[in-house]
Amino acid sequence: MTTAAPLTPAQVASLPAMPSALEAFAALNIGQTLGYQLISDGEFPIEVLRFGRSFRVRKVDLLAYLGLAEFVAAEVQSAAATNDDAPGVQPEAPSNEQPAPTSK
Repeated sequence: MTTAAPLTPAQVASLPAMPSALEAFAALNIGQTLGYQLISDGEFPIEVLRFGRSFRVRKVDLLAYLGLAEFVAAEVQSAAATNDDAPGVQPEAPSNEQPAPTSK
């Protein structure tokens, strides 16, 4: 069995809030056999949560372990700065829409 290619920092940053164990293995560049062995031995480097038969990790824990928390924070800051000038409704602007009347 071959190991999947390791994830880039950008790919790790785009993972969901609770990536699967397989996604965590790819981020750590380890195979399934080693990953599940570390989980069963209680030696996986970050906390693993079990939901039924599936294993999940917290993205924030994975980012912290990989030292990517600052990378993701910088990307978020950059994206927020570029979107400040975007046209559209601002969060603090009140809505002019009124709720539709309902019939009884």
